[in-house]
Formats: sequence, structure tokens, C-alpha cells
Amino acid sequence: MAAPRDEHERTIAFAELALQQIRALHQPASPRNFEIWYQYATGYSPDLNHAINQTLAKSGSLSETDIDRIYATYFSPNRANDRLDSVGSRMMAEIKQVLDMIDTAAGSATTYSASLADASEKLQGANDGAAFRAVIERLIVGAKEVETNNKKLEARLSASRQEIEQLQQNLEVVRTESLTDPLTTLANRKFFDFELAKAIAEGQAGGEPLSLLMCDIDHFKSFNDKFGHVTGDQVLRLVAIAVKQNVKGQDIAARYGGEEFAIALPKTALHSATTVADHIRRGVVAKELMKRSTGEKLGHITISIDVALLRTDDTAHSLIERADACLYAAKRHGRNRIVCESDPEAGIAPTAAAKVA
Repeated sequence: MAAPRDEHERTIAFAELALQQIRALHQPASPRNFEIWYQYATGYSPDLNHAINQTLAKSGSLSETDIDRIYATYFSPNRANDRLDSVGSRMMAEIKQVLDMIDTAAGSATTYSASLADASEKLQGANDGAAFRAVIERLIVGAKEVETNNKKLEARLSASRQEIEQLQQNLEVVRTESLTDPLTTLANRKFFDFELAKAIAEGQAGGEPLSLLMCDIDHFKSFNDKFGHVTGDQVLRLVAIAVKQNVKGQDIAARYGGEEFAIALPKTALHSATTVADHIRRGVVAKELMKRSTGEKLGHITISIDVALLRTDDTAHSLIERADACLYAAKRHGRNRIVCESDPEAGIAPTAAAKVA
């Protein structure tokens, strides 16, 4: 990011919350414990938070066994790879069984062909009804064996097709999970970075406009500290809903990190992107938050949004850097607002392309 100060403050806040939890539970400040509590503090993994909260509600603490179980479930660095390897191994085993069945059927067909050739010779030499019947009976037995084997192969192929289709679905689920933010169900940063680079290349090659929105929840840290992570997660989901309601098929929306969201709008000029940004901002501020456990009304939240337009010489880094400058300008000028790179308060000199858009 262009201006690491905000990112620095955010990550330090998460680290402090993690250490507070370690101190409160009198746990060793080991890298593993810190990793668990840091992830808990961010709220990026709702399943992890739910598992920890359930354990704490039940026993009031986390034992070493609990820590081992949580780390193995949510933090194993090879977890996704293990799932991919498992599905891949099952698929290869299924394919091998099908190939074995095909080899068996091919062998049966070869044997039957040999039987037909032999029967043909014997039929030519048959000089009575008994010999003729014997040849015919052998042919009938051979045909039934081929028919039985073919039915077995057909059934096995049908079952294997269903199994392979299921395995393909499992692979797609694993792939989707690796590219999705679990809390908001928006794309994650990994997916966004890849798609943004592709959209930039297509936009520059085709001379099409592309706008980038970076959204940041105002005063999220203080809100999170005051009302807790569960309510903080609710805020993140609320913003995600507002984003989803205002993007269309070709747009790329993601939770970029923490309380920051990113939206790439291909084939969208600056003024149209600003309209989208305002719809998102209004959608967020219009909703009143309520604490589910108590019914307490918590008021409204606001977001600041920047809008930057792709330039002919932009990279993903330079586009995001310019967008960040607008976002910090929005924060400086009162929050709950949109700052476009063409606005005077952004302090960015417009190019000819930006002026036209």
C-alpha cells in the first residue's frame, strides 16, 4: 500500500488485542498462541471465533489440547493442500478403477473374438447336428459372458461418472474457499489482485476505462473495541451487503483487508464510478445497527470511499497507490464522503485521460 501508516496502526491494534487475550488467559506468548489470537482479533475467520467462544463459554479457558485442536483445524499451513491432495488421490483412484475395468472388457472382447474365429472353423467342418449344436451353445455362452461384462462395465462407468462429478464439485469448493473471504463471502485479496491485473491489461489493450473504488469503514477500531468483535463482524457483513447490492456481473468486489474493501469497475468511467460509490455509501449509512444479544441500538456507521481511474501507464500498484491518496484525503476532510481523484482535495494532478472521463 502507498501509505503504510494506517495499515501499521491497524495491525498493531490487532496485535495488542491478541496479547490482551493471552494475558487474560495466562497462556504462553508462543508464536502459535499469538497466531491464533491475532486471527481471532481480526475476525477474518468466523468459524475460528465461534469455536473459541464456544470453548470459553463451556470451560472458561483454552487447554493445550484445545489449542492443538484449534491450530490443527484452522491454521495448518498444509490444510488446503491436504484437501486438494485428498480429492486428487480419490479422483486418480477412481480413474484407475475405470481403466482396469476397460482393460478387463477389452480382454473379454479379444477372447470372444478368438472364440468366434474358432467356432467359424468348427462350423465349416461340422457334419452332423450334434456338432453344430455344440458350437452354437459355446457361442451363446460366450455372448452371455460378454453381455454380463458389458453390463458390469456400464454400471461401473455410471457410478464412476457420478463419483468424478462429485470430486470435481469438491475441487471447485476448495478453490472457491481459497479465493473467498469467509466472513463477508466477497472475494479475498488474493483473488482481487489477480483479477485486477487482468482487468487492467484488458482495459489498456482495448482502450476501455476502468475505475477503482477503495472503501474504508470510519472509526472501525473504536467501534470494534467498544462493542466487541461479534458486532464488528456484523458491521463488516453490512458493508459487504451494500457492496454486493451495487455491483454487476463484470465488477470485481473484495474484502481487501481488515475493514477495507476494494471494487474494480471495468468499462466504467469516473463519473459513473462515483455514482456507484455514492450508492454504496448511502446504503451503509441508511442501516441502523443493533446488538443481537441485547437488542440495543448502536446507531449508524459510515464509510469513506475513493475513486480512481486507470491511466494508460498504470500498473495495479500505481492505480491502488493513487486510490489510497484519495482515501486518505476523504479521511482528512471529515469521513463519510467520496473523494474522486479529480477532486481538488485529492491533490492529484489529472491526466488528459482522467479529464476526458
